[in-house]
Amino acid sequence: MKNSNKQAFIYRNLPNIVSVLGVLPLVILFLDNGFQYLLPLIIFNNIMDDLDGILAKKLDLRSEFGAMLDNVCDAVAHIIFVMTISIHFGLACTVAGMVASAAILIRVTSRITFSTETSTGSPTNELMRHILLVLLTTTYFNFNPAPFLIAVLLLNSISMHLPYPMHYLIRSLTKSALAIGCINILLIVAWMFPVTAPVITFSFIATFLYSFISEGVGWIKSKMATPPEKTSSRHLKLFNPSEPVLKNRQLSTVISMNDPEPPSGRGIRQGSSSKRRNK
Repeated sequence: MKNSNKQAFIYRNLPNIVSVLGVLPLVILFLDNGFQYLLPLIIFNNIMDDLDGILAKKLDLRSEFGAMLDNVCDAVAHIIFVMTISIHFGLACTVAGMVASAAILIRVTSRITFSTETSTGSPTNELMRHILLVLLTTTYFNFNPAPFLIAVLLLNSISMHLPYPMHYLIRSLTKSALAIGCINILLIVAWMFPVTAPVITFSFIATFLYSFISEGVGWIKSKMATPPEKTSSRHLKLFNPSEPVLKNRQLSTVISMNDPEPPSGRGIRQGSSSKRRNK
């Protein structure tokens, strides 16, 4: 009996266990020479973050606690990544990293509860993918990654809080578990075979910029095309002292015609319901 309860508990919390396991290995970054494990840790964290969502959806294990835990794990992992990288590449990159960390915190806390509404802006995971691909591409071409990282950090800090959704991101276009798995395979391929990194990086950055600009222009046009609501003067009727006041009988007739439930009945129902609540 105890074993069955234990197995049921583990099954119900599979997505939560995966979320936590995606963060725990990041302690390696705090060890001496831990920076050399940065790239595989970003890939591992991205895979685990996608996996917990797939498990929650496929096994019908979605919960408000799981959504909160996932957001907290994302905030912890992504801020650790951002600050580890930015400090490594100088003061200017560190300042940009602090801005990005604040943007991550604000985005995550504003989405801490489970919601079925369409998310706006870009997810924090998109920043992690951009950082990974920029590091791989600049290493392949032997460029200084600092200016590219600063641009990526600041752009994503803005895009996280855009008031419109970014539908054309590669990750936003992938809905099935198979497609999500293919994205993670692309990241592994870019890491294992650096010659492919520039093409994969261009694909992610280009779709990001296209979504950022094109949907931003569309959002601005929609706001400009929608005039602010104005109250028509025809619907405003000021009190005129010269008009006769309705008599009590006329007033009760108007109320009964416009309100299917008489005031006395509503009061009785409210009173009885309040009594039931007091019991």
